[in-house]
Amino acid sequence: MLGTPIVSFFLRPPTLAACVMALGLALTPLPSHAAPAEGDAVLQDMAQAFKRGERKRLSALLPQARGHVLEPWAAYWELRARLDEASEREVQQFLQRYAGTYQEDRLRNDWLLLLGQRRDWSAFEEHYALYRMRDDREVRCYAITIEAVKNGPTPALADELRRLWMAMREADDGCALAADRLLGKHFTALDVWRKARLMAEHNRPRSARNAVEVVAPNALPILREALDKPAAFLKKHSAKPQNIVQELAVMALVRLAATAPDEAAKLMRTQWQAMLTPEEKHWVYGVIGRQSAMQLESDTLSHFAKVANHKDLNDDMLGWKARAALRAGSTPQWKDVEAAILAMTPEGRRDPTWVYWLARAQLARAKSNTALQAEATQALEGIAGPRGFYEQLAQEALGRKIALPAKPAPPSAEEMETMRRHPGLRRALYAIEMGLRSEGVREWNYSTNLVNTQGQSGSMSDRDLLAAAQLACERQVWDRCINTSERTRGVFDAEQRFPTPLKDAVLARTREIELDPSYVYGLIRQESRFVTDARSHVGASGLMQVMPATAKWTARKIGLRNFTPDQINDRDTNIAIGTGYLKLVLESFEGSQAMAAAAYNAGPSRPRRWRAPDSGTGPVLEGAIWAENIPFHETRDYVKKVLYNATVYAALLTGQPQSLTERLGRVGPRAASAPAENLDLP
Repeated sequence: MLGTPIVSFFLRPPTLAACVMALGLALTPLPSHAAPAEGDAVLQDMAQAFKRGERKRLSALLPQARGHVLEPWAAYWELRARLDEASEREVQQFLQRYAGTYQEDRLRNDWLLLLGQRRDWSAFEEHYALYRMRDDREVRCYAITIEAVKNGPTPALADELRRLWMAMREADDGCALAADRLLGKHFTALDVWRKARLMAEHNRPRSARNAVEVVAPNALPILREALDKPAAFLKKHSAKPQNIVQELAVMALVRLAATAPDEAAKLMRTQWQAMLTPEEKHWVYGVIGRQSAMQLESDTLSHFAKVANHKDLNDDMLGWKARAALRAGSTPQWKDVEAAILAMTPEGRRDPTWVYWLARAQLARAKSNTALQAEATQALEGIAGPRGFYEQLAQEALGRKIALPAKPAPPSAEEMETMRRHPGLRRALYAIEMGLRSEGVREWNYSTNLVNTQGQSGSMSDRDLLAAAQLACERQVWDRCINTSERTRGVFDAEQRFPTPLKDAVLARTREIELDPSYVYGLIRQESRFVTDARSHVGASGLMQVMPATAKWTARKIGLRNFTPDQINDRDTNIAIGTGYLKLVLESFEGSQAMAAAAYNAGPSRPRRWRAPDSGTGPVLEGAIWAENIPFHETRDYVKKVLYNATVYAALLTGQPQSLTERLGRVGPRAASAPAENLDLP
C-alpha cells in the first residue's frame, strides 16, 4: 500500500514577507568587502567540514553560526551530513524554521531521495507536495511510481519515464523502480534494453545492471563478461544465441563499437547481423555510425546506410548522421541531412541546431517547390534573432545582418530596492563575496528561478530579472549578471548580457598586439564570465583560464620577464598572457577564429586533425559545418558560443551590424601557400 493520496503539486509556500520575518534578514546590512562580518570564519570552517564529512565538527560549530545571515547554510550542512540518521521530527523542524528558503527545498530534495530509497511512500507524498525545485530526475521517478500504482499507468507517465531515464547516467534507483512497475503497461522490454545499451555504451556498468535486472534478472551472472570483455563474449556466444544472450550480445557490440567501431562493424558483417532483429541491427549500426562520425571518417554514411528504419535510432545517433552528411563533401548531402532530422523526436527537432539545418536542407532541395521554400523560411523566422549561434545564422540566412534590439528601460529605483531586499539574493551575494561561490550561485539561481518577488512559486518577470541582473552587475558578480539577464524572454539588454568590465585594459592590450577586442571579450565571457579568480577542474586559472604550463611558455614567447605561476590570477598578467597566446594560435591557424577557439579549448593538435582528418585532405567547409562536426561536445559548444559572443560584442563596440557567417569563414586543409604552422604551441 502506498498510503495517503498525493497532495496538489503546487501547494503555496510561505510568502516572502513571512520568510523575511522568520529569518530576521530584512534590515541586516551586508558586510563591505573590507570588513568581513563576525562569524564569517565559522561559516567558512563549516563549509570545509561539510566537504570533508566531519559530522561532529559541524554540530559543534552550529551554535556559533546562529544569527548569521548565512545561518540557513550552516544548519543545512549540519543536518545534511547526518541526514541518514536524522528523525522525521528533526527534518520537520528544519523545514519549518527555514521555510521559503533554498535550503529548505534543498534538504527536502535530499530527504525525498532517502524516503524513496526506503520506500516510505506516505511520507514521500507529503513532502513531494511541498517540493518546489522539481528538477531531480530520481525524485520525479519515485513520484511516477506512486502515480502509476495509485492511478494506473498511462502513456504520458511512460513517455516521461522514458525521457528521464534515458537522460540519466548514474543513481537511477527511482527510475529503475518506475520501469519495473510500468513494464508491460505502455513501457516495454525494449525500452529497458535500450537503457541498458546506452549504459553499456557509456561504460556505466552499475546502471546497465539496474536496467537488466528489471527485464532479465537471470542474465545478470553473465552481464559483467559482456561489458568487460565484449569481443570474447561475442566469440563465445556466436552460435545461435538465446534471446537473453542475444540482447547481451547487442550490449557487447555496442560496448565494442564505443571503443573500436571498425572491429564491431567487421563482427556485424561476418557474424552477427544475420542473427539480430532489424531493430537490434539498426541500433548497433547507429552506434557504429555515430562513433565513425565522431572520428570524422569519410565512410560514416555507409554505416548509417545499413539502417533501414531511422525510427530505430535515438536523437543522438541521428544528429551525428546529419553532421556526417553536412561534411560529406564540398556540397552537403542535403537529402541525408533532411532525412535524419525529420526522424528525430519532436523535442529533438525543436533544437535551434536542427531547425536551422533542416531549413537549409529544405531550401537547398526545394528548387521550384514554393510550399517547401515557404515552410523552410517560416522555420528560420521562428528562431531568427540575437539570442544564440543558430538564431544569428538564421537571421543571416534570411538576408539580414545581425543588429541588436533596442535597449529596454532600466530597472526603476523601486524594482532595484525590491531586489536588494530579497532574502535569497542577499544571502547569495553574501556567500559569493565571502568566498562560498558554489553555495551563492545555487541560491541565486534558485531565487531567480523559483521564487518570485511575492515569495510565491514561479519565475521572476522580465522586469524582475533585469533588476536582479543589474544588482549583480553593480556588485561586479558578472556571472550572475549575465546568466540572469539571459533568462529574459521578452526583452534583450545586450549591454547587461554582454558586459565589458576591464574595458580600458582589454582595449589597450588588443590594440597593442592587433587583436580583435570583440573576439577577446567573446572568449573571456565563455571562459570565466569575468570571474577573476575562476579555476577550472583541470587547473586553468583567471579571466582567460590559462593553464600553468601554457602561461609559462607564453610568458617566454611574449617577453614577459620574471613570470611566476602565482601571477596567473593577476588581472593584467592574465590578460597579457591569454591574449598573447590567443594571438599566436590565430596566426598558426591563418586567422580562423573558429579553429583558434577550438585550439584554445581543446589544444592545437586536435583542430589540426579536425580540419583535414583524411591524411591531410578533405573538403573546404562552411565554418558552421566545421564547428558542428567538432567531436567533443564541450569544444563544439564552446566554439559556437565564443563566436556568437564575439559577434554581439562587435555590434556593441562598433555600433554596426555584424555577420557571424563572415566571422566563421571557411575551414579546410591547410593551403600550400600558407605560412608554416607553429607546431610548438602547447
